[in-house]
Amino acid sequence: MNKQFLRLTPNISSIHTGIINRVSCFGVIQCNSTSSIKKMVKYLTQSEAINVDQDLFKKYKFSVDQLMELAGQSCAIAIAHSYPLSSHNNANNILICCGPGNNGGDGLVCARHLKLFGYAPELYYPKRTKNDLYQNLLHQCLENDIVLIENVTDLQKKNNYLLIVDALFGFSFKPPVRPDFISIMDYLKETTVPICSIDIPSGWDVEKGKPEIGSINPEMLISLTAPKLCARNFSGKYHYLGGRFVPNKLEKEYQLNLPKYYGTDLVVQI
Repeated sequence: MNKQFLRLTPNISSIHTGIINRVSCFGVIQCNSTSSIKKMVKYLTQSEAINVDQDLFKKYKFSVDQLMELAGQSCAIAIAHSYPLSSHNNANNILICCGPGNNGGDGLVCARHLKLFGYAPELYYPKRTKNDLYQNLLHQCLENDIVLIENVTDLQKKNNYLLIVDALFGFSFKPPVRPDFISIMDYLKETTVPICSIDIPSGWDVEKGKPEIGSINPEMLISLTAPKLCARNFSGKYHYLGGRFVPNKLEKEYQLNLPKYYGTDLVVQI
């Protein structure tokens, strides 16, 4: 797969001498050898991930909402790359399960962008916060006619999702799962619908990976900023890196060895 180039859009594809092109408004994605990228890129411990985040906020003066918008948008783009729009409207439903923290905020942003891309996202948001940022993100989703599902029982009645986005817990997660999220975690463990996890598959140990018993098994993982140690245990179909906002100085300081993004792309497959 060396030097494989993808142009991503829903309906046009062509194959020429080992180069696959799919045309889209998102531009061109360069997929370098995933094996070489995995050997090169640094996988962060939980403490390293927290320190990188804090440096982005304090040293480089990014705001939470700024990074959240960039991260959520890149997640929506990666999803659109791997699960293109169908000509059948009822095949474009995507469920986004959001937690109360930054990971959930990424999910809210992702939902809004998926709606703009032509998908039919629905939200499950069991524990909302009074924080203005999250309230505003939810308001934006509702104003874009994104459906808000109130309980897991309603989810269990539906089986028409193209994809479920797991945006429940981020890299600050420490077990056990709180009572508010047990029912949705059970649903994610049992569903046959493909799951896309944002940054960390919910319920996984950030460093050790998935637990031996009772874990979700995402088909897609979108690492943000840099992959975390648990991503080494990911064996799904698609692994992307998103969040093209890391300053060069910070990358060198932490020796992140991030893969090269091609052109103006915001995501890269690893």
